[in-house]
Amino acid sequence: MIRTAAMAILLATSFMSHAAEEAHAKADPAKGKIIAETVCVACHGADGNSPTPANPNLAGQGADYLYKQLKNFKAVDGKPAARNNAIMAGMVASLSDEDMRNLAAWFSSQKLKPAVAKDESQIKLGQQLWRQGDFRKGIPACAGCHGPAGAGMPALYPALAGQHAEYTEAQLKTFRSGERNNDPEKMMRVVAAKMSDVEIKAVAEYIAGLR
Repeated sequence: MIRTAAMAILLATSFMSHAAEEAHAKADPAKGKIIAETVCVACHGADGNSPTPANPNLAGQGADYLYKQLKNFKAVDGKPAARNNAIMAGMVASLSDEDMRNLAAWFSSQKLKPAVAKDESQIKLGQQLWRQGDFRKGIPACAGCHGPAGAGMPALYPALAGQHAEYTEAQLKTFRSGERNNDPEKMMRVVAAKMSDVEIKAVAEYIAGLR
């Protein structure tokens, strides 16, 4: 546990420094709104509240995290994108760096309409994993990085509270399989690799009900 905390602190320091460098250009949410209403609306809603559980809510998410994900979806200089998703690759292909900053600022400024936990049978296990992890399996508490209430840590770890359970479950499984690999220092891949389908579903359900 001490080793995990120390690693998190070191990573936090590194990420904060990186985020400060990335923040050199001031974003314009109003311009981001226009992009959201024309490019993103069908999947994520114009205000970042996704109408489909398979797609993530973006409203209220940290701007630095959103900007990083947008950049990761985009192939640059002939190199493959850090995050492989054919749909999102098409969406960001025509976006400039300024567009991505503006879009991140817009969604970050919006109010989240959170999802709800639907399966009460999953809550107990999900809560245990979120708050305590599972020492026997080497699974750290999710709250250690994402906060007790799932608010995340801007520029470091994303806010998860109120996220669609279906989306969270899918992402944990892609981290587990290695299909998604844009997590710093393989942190999420290492954690997800130790989780069963039952545990993933339970923590995803609990996250949906966090406020």
